[in-house]
Amino acid sequence: MTATDPALTSLAQSWCALSLLHGKIEARIERALQSRHSLSAREFSLLDVLSRQHSGTGGHLQMKQVADAVVLSQSATTRLVTRLEDRGLLTRYLCDTDRRGIYTDVTEAGLTLLDEARPTNDTALRAALDEAAENPELAPLVRTVEALKIPARAGGDA
Repeated sequence: MTATDPALTSLAQSWCALSLLHGKIEARIERALQSRHSLSAREFSLLDVLSRQHSGTGGHLQMKQVADAVVLSQSATTRLVTRLEDRGLLTRYLCDTDRRGIYTDVTEAGLTLLDEARPTNDTALRAALDEAAENPELAPLVRTVEALKIPARAGGDA
């Protein structure tokens, strides 16, 4: 295969379309969450992931699991947790059974903000997908996303 191979060019164009769709969705959600709730899309995602934890065996996520879920490095996730903790939206505490482990929980204020922001997130997502569906390059990707039928995660499933 060469750099001008049509299969590679097509693959690269498909990747660009997927990246464009992601960027449009993220930008729409970011603007909506910032303007209405003073939350970034990453902050919303972090609150959402952490709100699905539960007490007991396997209930709390390790920082690496949280970082993977919000698609950030561990250090960036730690900084994000600190910012939300400073705002009173999260709290950290030591694990009872392993003093090296630190748990992060969403506070009542964080849960309230998350509940208020969820409809904004969902509306912005729907609007971004509807707008993208009008673009012939992006329409097949929108249809694929809509057809995935991934069940909503219940509280405790992260």
